[in-house]
Amino acid sequence: MAGEMVVAGVLRAEDGGFRRGRVHIADGVITEVTTTDDPYTGLEDLIDVGRDYLLPGAVDAHVHSYSHGGEGLRASTSAAAAGGVTTVVEMPFDATGPVNDTDRLKAKQDRLADEAVVDVALLGTCEPGGGWRRAAALAEQGVVGFKVSLFDTDPFRFPRIDDAELLDVMAAVRDAGSTLCTHAENNEIIKALLNDPANRASNDPRVHAKTRPPVSETLGLLTAMEIAADRGNALHVCHLSLGRSAELVRWYREQGVDVSFETCPHYLLLTENDMKTGRLKINPPLRDAANRDAMWRAVAEGLATVISSDHAPWPLELKDHERILDNHSGVPGTETLVATTLGECLRRFGPGEEFGKAVDALTANPADRYGIGHRKGRLRAGHDADLMVLTPTEDWLVDETRLHSNAGWSPYARYAPGARVTLTVARGEVVWSAEKGLLGPPGRGAQVTRR
Repeated sequence: MAGEMVVAGVLRAEDGGFRRGRVHIADGVITEVTTTDDPYTGLEDLIDVGRDYLLPGAVDAHVHSYSHGGEGLRASTSAAAAGGVTTVVEMPFDATGPVNDTDRLKAKQDRLADEAVVDVALLGTCEPGGGWRRAAALAEQGVVGFKVSLFDTDPFRFPRIDDAELLDVMAAVRDAGSTLCTHAENNEIIKALLNDPANRASNDPRVHAKTRPPVSETLGLLTAMEIAADRGNALHVCHLSLGRSAELVRWYREQGVDVSFETCPHYLLLTENDMKTGRLKINPPLRDAANRDAMWRAVAEGLATVISSDHAPWPLELKDHERILDNHSGVPGTETLVATTLGECLRRFGPGEEFGKAVDALTANPADRYGIGHRKGRLRAGHDADLMVLTPTEDWLVDETRLHSNAGWSPYARYAPGARVTLTVARGEVVWSAEKGLLGPPGRGAQVTRR
């Protein structure tokens, strides 16, 4: 059981500015937050991080721990802890079978109890052919939301829900009082381009972007938002890559549709010009610099309300085929999520309002979207004592050999993000420090559910 402690550093005050303050913790819960720089004279253990940022623990809204057998929650949540992430939202598309019924959910909950280092919120899914009929039972057993795909990634693990059935899925998730998130890409356009013999034979990594043109993302997004508008449910759209997509979301929100979206560090830091090998095959693909900058504008103004890692820890034997279209899609990233995003944000905008928006996109906003904001995502009395310390520095490089995911590599290897997570506290326990390494044991993490 976590004891009493006080952590002092630079935190966000009620007026939105960042200044020195303290977070008081007892029995794993925040008891008081003050913005004062007076000398501390209390009796609790004090951790003073000076002028480093003291932020809420991140909520990574998009993590795939079981897409193949080589990762699991032990590895992914160890990586999360080392990256300042104190809650992961775990995707339901497991190699052994998608989490689409209560038996599979119970099996995953048992693994979570044995493996997790930090807390985990679970998503369920609805398979084609009537899986939406089990949405209420899955919500009752503790999933915080549901995810489906408009693109047929894998007919068993990650199948497509067609437009007609998406009407029923959205209604069922709405009636369960939950959130639906979608992988929104147009199936017909992409499949036709993937089946083009010239594309299939190409060794050029850029052919991946050719097979998933911008219109495939925007059409998928429009389909999801139109059906959400018709059914009146809460929709969260995953990993958008285009400035135009952000503007379409803005328009639907102005029409009263309950829609949010996330982007990812790779769309904020990398472009299609970085695709020198097949390792950067990601769906949707990397875009040009104009779209990267447009997505930063969406983050800075709070339109992109969530930044997630889309952690997909494929081993290199699944990422280093000569033809990029033979590779699995996705990159590992939960451990580098905070450092890359907030480091680059500080470079671009400094420690002002835009930085605060980026912090919210990593913390409070994803917690709220999945109904766990009553416990997670904020430094507030009564919330779980989840926090991280972010140290601005240009001296630290990402060392892929020291990361905790079993993937064993990173798209940011040898990159200097401009900041580093140097301390992570989860429910009042130090689970990571730059000085001592990983301190949280498997099994200390717990499932987080909606109110």
